[in-house]
Amino acid sequence: MTQLTVRKLEVDLSQGFDRHWHGGDPFRSQYYNALSMSFPVGEQSFIDSVREGLLLLPDTPDHATLRADVAQFIGQEATHRHVHGLYNDQLEKQGLVNHWQHWATKRIEYGRTHKVGPLHLLAITAAYEHCTAVFADGTLRYGSWFDAAEPRMRTLWRWHAAEETEHRAVAFDLYQALGGNYRWRVRWYLYVLVLFAMDATRQTVLNLWRDDTLFKLGTWWSAATFLLGRDGMVWRCTRPLLQYFRRDFHPDQEFLQPAAQTLAGEWLQAHAGSYRVVR
Repeated sequence: MTQLTVRKLEVDLSQGFDRHWHGGDPFRSQYYNALSMSFPVGEQSFIDSVREGLLLLPDTPDHATLRADVAQFIGQEATHRHVHGLYNDQLEKQGLVNHWQHWATKRIEYGRTHKVGPLHLLAITAAYEHCTAVFADGTLRYGSWFDAAEPRMRTLWRWHAAEETEHRAVAFDLYQALGGNYRWRVRWYLYVLVLFAMDATRQTVLNLWRDDTLFKLGTWWSAATFLLGRDGMVWRCTRPLLQYFRRDFHPDQEFLQPAAQTLAGEWLQAHAGSYRVVR
């Protein structure tokens, strides 16, 4: 039986939120806005890749748990896609332009045209899921990442982080079960690391340009402390990101820090009033 749960977030974004919702910080607000812009298309591509992979998985008792996990993974990702769609609607009203979704859509269409196989698509999904799990752990573990954020947005991002931590191994396990090899796993991971860094930087810069805060000294100082300061992304994320290159790597080895799953569970338990269990 799967231990994954599909939840509906009970956070109302219909009235919008502040332009600088992350403690008045333009850089952090626009960086996370950029990430949100990637999610609807990205989450759908992850859903599609595990669905295609599941068609190749033998329907045998030893794969029953993995099949159940995939079904719940799809449910969780579909909910994330929906919530970030509502989030992105508000960003559009603020005058921001989502370029990332178009970059991602063109790459997905290119892959389909050139018939990239389901194992390769799963390897890409597993790579993105690892990156997401690393960032999710930091979102839950380090108060400085989100404590200053507006409460609804803080809840949204930490709910998303908790569920990403929960299902971090599903795409990886499906890839392994279908005979995916180490060589292609790390090749696609390198591709994802470069692509993610490039897209996140481009969209954040474009957001800051639209926000008229790109050339302010405080924006650049915030970016520097976000990356290199205490609990900054470079210091906290580099090691767990590199763990993916290990031949014996598995997401459930607590590659991040001890009790990552426990941390997610504690947050979900403490904030049970912020969501409704769907299944």
